[in-house]
Amino acid sequence: MAVFAIAKLVVVGVGLIGGSFALALRRAGMVGHIVGMGRSPENMQRALELGIIDEQANDFSAALSGADFVLLAIPVKQTAHVMQQMAPYLESCTLISDVGSTKQNVVEAARTNLGRHIQRFIPAHPIAGTEFSGAEAAFPELFQDKPVILTPLQENDPKAVDRVASLWRHCGGNVTSMQPEQHDRILAAISHLPHMLAFSLMKHIHTLSEGNPMEILRLAGSSLNDMTRISASSPEMWRDICLENRTALLAQIEAYQQELSVLHQMLANRNGDSLERLFSEARALRRSWTAFKNES
Repeated sequence: MAVFAIAKLVVVGVGLIGGSFALALRRAGMVGHIVGMGRSPENMQRALELGIIDEQANDFSAALSGADFVLLAIPVKQTAHVMQQMAPYLESCTLISDVGSTKQNVVEAARTNLGRHIQRFIPAHPIAGTEFSGAEAAFPELFQDKPVILTPLQENDPKAVDRVASLWRHCGGNVTSMQPEQHDRILAAISHLPHMLAFSLMKHIHTLSEGNPMEILRLAGSSLNDMTRISASSPEMWRDICLENRTALLAQIEAYQQELSVLHQMLANRNGDSLERLFSEARALRRSWTAFKNES
């Protein structure tokens, strides 16, 4: 009989992230049996058909019995409620982690609801995704060479942290660690703000078109497509992320509004030299980032 690093994996939320985690670990030979839980019967049936999970569970009592690892791949707003439901059925050896795009609220939910199990809850955030959702969107290469941020807690067992890091490395991720507060501040700038800008830009175009956006969008090229691709992401998920990280995100919006004001003033003053300097600095940073990614 084969010996697996995880004999029984439970994925709560078998969508793009949760499904891809399951597929990546299965491909790496790290998991024996995968149990899925989710709100949509249709999505769960599709996860079974695609071989993402081996079994569907409808309650935590059955799902968590003998579980080695539980991954919470759910909208961050649901975290506290799900933790409260699952806590009575967690076994003493079960590791728990999440994939939430915000971390301070998740940590607070864990400390409130997990009790003694907090030492085996390792918060995590894989910086990977597409604009698609559901089990259909999952694929095992999603995390290959992508950053995965762990935000370990003082209560954590170091061996548990190491094991979660190892699992993500077997998924192909590049694992790093930081404090939850630092995570939320950085992600507000490099992820949450860009999503809000993409959503608002599409809303602006709809307003500009006076009810007939296709008349404008049929003329759009790759620039608009590149800038707004992420606006096709889950509205529910991004609503929760933005609200849960609203303090850091509000600060980023205010800072970006100042940048737009500077840009507005440059245009109003016909200041071509300043515009070109701004564009050149932005291009240099973008090219440096591209080179860095290619070298990594």
